[in-house]
Amino acid sequence: MNAPIPPRPIRALPDQLISQIAAGEVVERPSAVVKELLENALDAGASQITIRLEEGGVKRICITDNGKGIPPEQMPLALERHATSKIASLDDLENVGTLGFRGEALASIASVAVVTLTSRTADAAHAWELQGSHLGTVVPSSGAPGTTVNAQDLYYNTPARRKFLKSEQTEFGHCAEVVRRIALARPDVAFTLTHNGRTVDHWMASDMARRSAQILGEAFAEARIAIDEASGVLRLHGFAGLPTASKARADCQYFYVNGRFVRDKLLVHAVRAAYEDVLHGDRFPSYVLALELDPALVDVNVHPSKIEVRFRDSRAVHQFVFHAVQRALAQTSATAHGNVPAPLPAAQTLGGDVPLGGHAWRPQQQTSFGAMMNPTYTPTFSPSPFGSRDGGGVAQSTERYGALFADPQPPRAAEQAAPYTMPQPTSYTATAAALAHEEFPLGFALAQLHGIYILAQNSKGLVLVDMHAAHERILYEQLKNALDAQIAGTDMQVQALLIPVTFYADPVEVGTVQEHGDTLAALGFDIAVLSPTTLAVRAVPSLLKNADAQTLARDVLRDVREFGGSRVLIERRNELLGTLACHTAVRANRILTTPEMNALLRQMESTERADQCNHGRPTWVQVEISALDKLFLRGQ
Repeated sequence: MNAPIPPRPIRALPDQLISQIAAGEVVERPSAVVKELLENALDAGASQITIRLEEGGVKRICITDNGKGIPPEQMPLALERHATSKIASLDDLENVGTLGFRGEALASIASVAVVTLTSRTADAAHAWELQGSHLGTVVPSSGAPGTTVNAQDLYYNTPARRKFLKSEQTEFGHCAEVVRRIALARPDVAFTLTHNGRTVDHWMASDMARRSAQILGEAFAEARIAIDEASGVLRLHGFAGLPTASKARADCQYFYVNGRFVRDKLLVHAVRAAYEDVLHGDRFPSYVLALELDPALVDVNVHPSKIEVRFRDSRAVHQFVFHAVQRALAQTSATAHGNVPAPLPAAQTLGGDVPLGGHAWRPQQQTSFGAMMNPTYTPTFSPSPFGSRDGGGVAQSTERYGALFADPQPPRAAEQAAPYTMPQPTSYTATAAALAHEEFPLGFALAQLHGIYILAQNSKGLVLVDMHAAHERILYEQLKNALDAQIAGTDMQVQALLIPVTFYADPVEVGTVQEHGDTLAALGFDIAVLSPTTLAVRAVPSLLKNADAQTLARDVLRDVREFGGSRVLIERRNELLGTLACHTAVRANRILTTPEMNALLRQMESTERADQCNHGRPTWVQVEISALDKLFLRGQ
């Protein structure tokens, strides 16, 4: 054991030691130095910033900006503890509008590294330089307007701290991530990052759309939703990735509060909750979101590195962010977006824009889609205005092509009695104008593949639909709307069973029915206790009227028993409704008629979040005609 420390008198610590203690909080590793210096550069109004690193930032960190610069008489103060131009009173501290404001970063850095500060204001004849600390002498120097901070040999005078640093590449990775975070927050500023003399990243001034695509990659750019919502003093803007572009790690999540990158649990939870309906539990969304609000409503001074914040009204902020992201994700449908969850883009094909394999398909004017189901229907083909690569004409007779639209054989009686709920078949009018203007983005059904997928044709090419996943999403959204209406005071539509379904139940299930009757009624279930071992399902929600009543009842009782009645309706209702929708959705190998398939496509187009099933998997994909051309080597 260590020997006890003898009593010592209380005394003031030397300034150098005080700065080194502060450096333990501020200068945790080289990336912390990069962060502090970049924030100072942005606060100085820089529009161009160059970051030069050597050996992961341990040997050298040099950051040059073209900001307003520091007058020579103020340069010693810049390296002095608790000296800043950004706050002058408690009111300033409570309304922080800058990134750096404590006035101790440069002093802390100078206490553990050899720092040279060079700066020049716009009206100065030349630059000035200060080396070491605030006790040094300011001397004339050369340089363009702006400021350069050169920090060398980090922790040279505290070797014990240096031992805790990781490898060069690891430390550089942390530095590069800090640069990316700040570059995303300020797309209007140009950034250049070099390491050991080699340029790693260079981003010209642009906008958030381009900057986020450059940093998060084209995959994110092709699968994202723009968000820009305001409510009172709150505004949220940026981009949220589509659920089908989720990742196995939470490494592409960037949230900013008044331009400052934060890792706030409340905000992360709000975004995660918004994705709950469309994202599988072990997947993470990608996003770049910026929250703007009155600085007086957020405390950014709760953490030494200023990466955590505290909101005055945290609940209001949480609900605003949650609903803003949720509303954006609710629009991920074929109607709201012309894109799809997992497209095969034309950019990867041979090129050339020839719709429908070189021909424009023109249905007869005002021809009902019911007529198209008839094998005798003959579509009309005419040369495409874009030209044809193979001389025009159709390879097979139009009669055979029209037969693709014929109804398959009606299902057998046993299949008709199967417990499935499908959209009601409806005839649609397919006019040339409707197809040209993509009135029906998912097109019209051609056939069913292996009893699992629907094949449809739209103006872009081929659409593949997972009919179970799509129907599951439709039912899920309908169940949510019905439950919301019931909670709001509108009775949920229920279907009384002509013959109640009775089944054996254990004592726990019987007790659950007796204890949580109100919750079951709110969910649209009427379950009665006939005996200590028998339950009877007398009514179910109308949306689930053709499902297996016994299976549904057992699932509902299990969840109600496990989570409690109130939690099922408030916290766990989405999981429960998802289970019910999954049980009720059309199953594989169910033979659908063409009108049924088209009815499903139309319901998908009018359903929120229809691009993904309840587990975050895609419900449909688009195969562009040019991708099909590439498969068959057309045009080569």
